[in-house]
Formats: sequence, C-alpha cells, structure tokens
Amino acid sequence: MSCILHIETSTNVCSVAVSEDSHVIFQQEERSAQKGSSAERIGPMVDEALSFTDNHAIPFDAVAVSCGPGSYTGLRIGVSMAKGICYGRNLKLVAVPTLELLCVPVLLRHPDLPEDALLCPMIDARRMEVYAGLYTRALKPAREVRADVVDADTYRPFLDEHPVYFFGNGAQKCMDTISHPNAHLLEGIEPLAKWMQPLAERRLIDGLTEDVAYFEPFYLKDYVAKIGANPLQREALHKK
Repeated sequence: MSCILHIETSTNVCSVAVSEDSHVIFQQEERSAQKGSSAERIGPMVDEALSFTDNHAIPFDAVAVSCGPGSYTGLRIGVSMAKGICYGRNLKLVAVPTLELLCVPVLLRHPDLPEDALLCPMIDARRMEVYAGLYTRALKPAREVRADVVDADTYRPFLDEHPVYFFGNGAQKCMDTISHPNAHLLEGIEPLAKWMQPLAERRLIDGLTEDVAYFEPFYLKDYVAKIGANPLQREALHKK
C-alpha cells in the first residue's frame, strides 16, 4: 500500500492529512473568515505532519494536493508547497480535483442517495457565480466543470430528470434562485485533506501522477488583481 501526505488549500479551510494503507493517521485543519487566507498556515501544518511521520519512521510515497478550482492564492500556495516537498524528498505528485474531493464526504455520509442522483459540488466565486460540476454517484462527470453564473435555468435540464444534491461553500447562496423540487441542499460539506485519501490512492495506483516541474493548479479563470487606493499603483496598472 502507500503513505500519502494530503494538502488542501482551495477555500477558507486549510487542512493537512497523512494516510497510510487507506487509513488517515494524522489530520489538522484551520478555518479563516477570508477565502484562501488560511493557506498562510500551511507551512507549520505541513511541518507537523512531516515531524509526525518522521518520528514514527513512516516513509512517504507521494504528496497529494487539491488542484482546483478554488481560491487563486490558496491553490498557488498549496501546489507550491506540495511541489517543494516532492522535490526535497523525491516523491510523486498526485493532483486531486477539488470538486471531486467535495463529493467524497457526501458519498460517505449519505449512502442512501437515489441511484439516479446527481451531485453538484459548488465553490463560491463571487456574487451569483460558482465553480461547479455535476457527477453521478460513481463520480462520473455528467457535465464538465464550469464557472456558472447561477439563474433559475442553469441546472434545469438536469433537475427535470434527476434529483440533484448541491453542496459546498457556493451552494447556500444559490438555492433560492435554483428553486426546483428536485434540488436538495446538503450543508456542512467542506473540501478537507482527510477526504482526499480514496481519490489520491486510486490515482497513485493507476499511475496518474503529475510532472512536478510543470504542474499548475486548475484555476478555471484568470486571476484579476484588485486595484488599490494608491494612485501610483493605479497608474502603473493602466500603463500595462
């Protein structure tokens, strides 16, 4: 089997876990009010995970990182940390799509969902925009991942034929707008490192690892920098 270090920094929850032989043996998480800001804590959390495994003489086989979509800053920090560890310890890098990761606790906590149910993980983007995908219970994509501006018709073709379960930090704000009898909200679902184990382990077994030198997160959208109040900063940006 394998020992994997898991890193998740795509939202306002920053988390680290270690799994060995399909069991989570170390986990730590921290929440912040601002999206992606808790990723600043990832360094000390990873150090604690590495110290734990070193003290127990457990050799790592790979580092798994949640690869997006999500917070631009959070993803960049998490992937950079994962790549640094892979370089330093000569480990394989496994990328776990964040929206698939969000589905794992749903499948574990709600094994009685209807057979034809679709899962719709959502990560908050801005206003009524979310990063979202649609999956079957077997985690087969029913629709590609997109940045959706949600209105009453965004998911109607799926809702007219299936019960659809919405979850993640972008779902709550959309439910009144979606307003369909087949739309169901699942609360308290977060993309945590401790849920990465089954997805990361399967990818490692299947040989689906990344090129450490060239791998980049799945941002989905280009980063847009905010223009500050400093007039020199505004002038410099306008000249570009």
